[in-house]
Amino acid sequence: MSRRSFASPDGPPPVGPYSPGVGAGDLVFLSGQVPFDKEGKIVGYTVLDQARRALENMKALLAADGLGMDAVVKTTIFLIAMDDFSAVNGVYAEFFTEPYPARSTVAVHELPKGVKVEIEAIAVRERVDAVARP
Repeated sequence: MSRRSFASPDGPPPVGPYSPGVGAGDLVFLSGQVPFDKEGKIVGYTVLDQARRALENMKALLAADGLGMDAVVKTTIFLIAMDDFSAVNGVYAEFFTEPYPARSTVAVHELPKGVKVEIEAIAVRERVDAVARP
């Protein structure tokens, strides 16, 4: 199986030795998206603003590989405060529609550069010859 990496021209630069996105066959893996702008600066002070920016970065990264948010089948949300779960849930619902991706939410001690939220995803590229199943 071949692998390819990709990045969004509108997204933040990686802050380490990793690829923002990697395609492997029909699967697409997105590294954790954080609320950084193109210059790598934090966008937003509240968890709502930061979650929105992280999801906008995810949307742009998927678009760079020709996909939309509807291709996402699994996400993992990392929060520094589980008290922010409901707020992030509301923003999350702005970006995804039913059937929603499978999801895990994990509380962590800290995140890169002091951000409040990070969201990673797995997407699938539908094959033209795929058969729909009930």
